[in-house]
Amino acid sequence: MSDAVGSVASISVYPVKSLAGRAVPRAEVEPAGLRGDRAHAVVDAGTGEPVTVKTTPELRQVAATGDAEADTITLTEVLGRPVRLAASTAGPQVDAAAVHLVSRQAIDRAAAGDVPEGCSADDPRANVLLDLPDGDERTWVGRVVRIGDAELQVTRTPKHCLGVYAEVRRPGGIAVGDAVRLHPDDVPG
Repeated sequence: MSDAVGSVASISVYPVKSLAGRAVPRAEVEPAGLRGDRAHAVVDAGTGEPVTVKTTPELRQVAATGDAEADTITLTEVLGRPVRLAASTAGPQVDAAAVHLVSRQAIDRAAAGDVPEGCSADDPRANVLLDLPDGDERTWVGRVVRIGDAELQVTRTPKHCLGVYAEVRRPGGIAVGDAVRLHPDDVPG
């Protein structure tokens, strides 16, 4: 077993794509990502076209309650037009990878001006916030990370955001406070 390189500071699930997330103390990481993450999307009630945060930034201000009817009413009021929630039948509606990891240190670097254009240091929309006292998750691309019972393959850095994207190699539970370990076979030696 390798030494811990950090720990899980917080976990966020985004039940509705483009809406604010909610912090959870633990989550099940399934092959397609965190259970319940981005299980619904906002669509225009008339056309069925997706309504995204890129075109409608107000979505970020709304936190999903888990009650589709109540969330639809709130969204319609906030946006000033009729919308509805559409459930995903093919798993989470993610744009790039199953899990998005970002460290507090990356957020601190971004707040100091080291942030890609188009990315917010205030809301990286990551699933797992890490505390990496002596590390930088950007160096993990191509490596395997173990968190709790889950094993993740880090695939790349996001084009317009902080942290790294990862695919699920082994599903399992993760919790706030869990150690973050690089797979021993991946540790340079």
